[in-house]
Amino acid sequence: MVSRLGRGPTAREPVRLPLWVATGAFWFAVAAILAARSAGLAEVPLVTTVGVIFTSIVVEALPFILLGAMVSAAIAAWVPDRTFARLARFPRALQVPAAAVAGVGFPVCECGSVPVARRLMMRGIDPAAGIAFMLAAPILNPIVLASTWVAYDGRDKALEMTAARAGLGLAIAILAGSLIGRRAEASPLRPTRDLSASQHEHDASGGRPVAAFTRHLASDFFFMGKFLILGAAASALLQAVLPQSFIAGVGGTPVLSALIMVGIAFALSLCSEADAFVAVSFTAFPLGSQLAFLVAGPMLDTKLAVLYGATFRRDFIVKLVLVVVPVAVAGSMLFEVLT
Repeated sequence: MVSRLGRGPTAREPVRLPLWVATGAFWFAVAAILAARSAGLAEVPLVTTVGVIFTSIVVEALPFILLGAMVSAAIAAWVPDRTFARLARFPRALQVPAAAVAGVGFPVCECGSVPVARRLMMRGIDPAAGIAFMLAAPILNPIVLASTWVAYDGRDKALEMTAARAGLGLAIAILAGSLIGRRAEASPLRPTRDLSASQHEHDASGGRPVAAFTRHLASDFFFMGKFLILGAAASALLQAVLPQSFIAGVGGTPVLSALIMVGIAFALSLCSEADAFVAVSFTAFPLGSQLAFLVAGPMLDTKLAVLYGATFRRDFIVKLVLVVVPVAVAGSMLFEVLT
């Protein structure tokens, strides 16, 4: 039987949400909205601002979340790992950029790229190439680039932001992979048998490919969707609550604003297929800082920190931060100068 990406001998089925819990949460939200309207909260400017920003982000981003979930599920169900394993025949100097660029043809979200990269390294791919693929795929995949184009089209910066995100993301992925995975004698992977702790691991064990596709589609859509909703809510609250004088002051300092946007990206833990709609909503921050948000977020965030800790050795995250953050900030400032 042909093995599939993300398949492991000890992989667990995703935790399923009971129907009564989902139904109860839905009706609780309906009751809360009705109560708020009855109390006149809809007339409060702060509540109105939060609601408008939140709704616009979610409505614009959900189609890309669904499309990304469909592609990710198709890869998990039908693409064999031997497709990637062919890269192992090339020398490292070719493996690293080739693996990074492979993200264009094999789009996975940042959560899915971690178990895929681990599987590639276990199948013989050079660790530097596996890390480069893991970091580049969530940025270079066509769905993410399309969502970035749509998000910034309204500001007439679609081409600039999309090209800058792809170029800077590819550069960081190749650099980080080359530096972190350069010691061939020391694998960056933890000595564990399988990444069973990740709910988002893309295994296709059990059942037919169509059934596996349906299962992964539902799991991926709801997994990524909850982070979109949380991120949209946090973005709306931050923009509505923070004083405009503070935002204007921070936005006028390129390095500080870029670092703050990187920190926000880390905290929000958005899916890369929808984060552009959140980034563009931070209108008080310059485009360079938004670019830092778009490049660093798919490589470093809170949910990824958990996955990295379960997959790689203890010093991996520290090394990754030391590469990603300075290069992302420097790239954002260069982008501001060039544009």
